[in-house]
Amino acid sequence: MDNNVIIWTQGLTKTYGEGEAMVWALKDANVSFKRGEFVSVIGPSGSGKSTLLHLLGGIDHPTGGTVCYDNVDIYKLSDDKLSALRRKRIGFVFQFYNLIPELTAKENIILPILLDRQKIDEDRISEITDTLGISGRLSHLPSQLSGGQQQRVAIARALANDPDIILCDEPTGNLDEKSGGEVIDRLKAAREKFGKTVIIVTHDVSVAKQTDRVIKITDGRITQ
Repeated sequence: MDNNVIIWTQGLTKTYGEGEAMVWALKDANVSFKRGEFVSVIGPSGSGKSTLLHLLGGIDHPTGGTVCYDNVDIYKLSDDKLSALRRKRIGFVFQFYNLIPELTAKENIILPILLDRQKIDEDRISEITDTLGISGRLSHLPSQLSGGQQQRVAIARALANDPDIILCDEPTGNLDEKSGGEVIDRLKAAREKFGKTVIIVTHDVSVAKQTDRVIKITDGRITQ
C-alpha cells in the first residue's frame, strides 16, 4: 500500500437482519484515502454512505472485510485501543452539531481534551478558532449561535485533539445555502492549515464539487 495512504478498506461489508429480511447497507467496498486529501462521498439517502463513514471511524462494526488505519486493522484492536484511536486520531462532525447546550462554545471545543485528560494548548485552540472564524463567539452558549456558527464550533471540537482524519456526516445538511457554503470554506481552510484528511458524506452535488475527489455509492456499492 502507498505510504501516502492513511486509511483504506478491503471487502468492507455491512448487513442488517437475516435470511430474506437481510439488508446490504454496504457491499464489498474497496476504497483508500490519502493524507491531506479532501474527499466527498455522495449518493442518495439509504445508499450506504453514512454506513461507510461510521465504519471508517470505528463507530460501527462491519459484517465482513477490513478497515486499515496506517496498515493496522482497526477491528482487530481491543475495545480500549479502538476507543483510544477514535478519541485521539479521528475527529467527527455531525449534521446536528451534537453540542452540549449547557456548555459555552469554548467548553464544547475543549471537552475532548479534558476527557482525554490532556493539557489544553491555548495557542492551538486560538489558531483553530481563528481559522474557523469563531474566536469572538467562544463565551456564547450554542443557543446564542447561528446554525453555521454551531457547526464551526463542532469542527473546532473535532480538531481539538489534533486528529489525522476528520469525518463529516452531512455537515451542511441542516444549514441554508449561504451558511453551508461558509462551513465548507472553513473546512477547506482547516484542511489546508492543519493538513488533515477530510472525508465528507453529502447528498449535495455543489458541496461534492468543492472536494479533491468524489466517491459515489449506490445501493451499498461504490460505483464511481
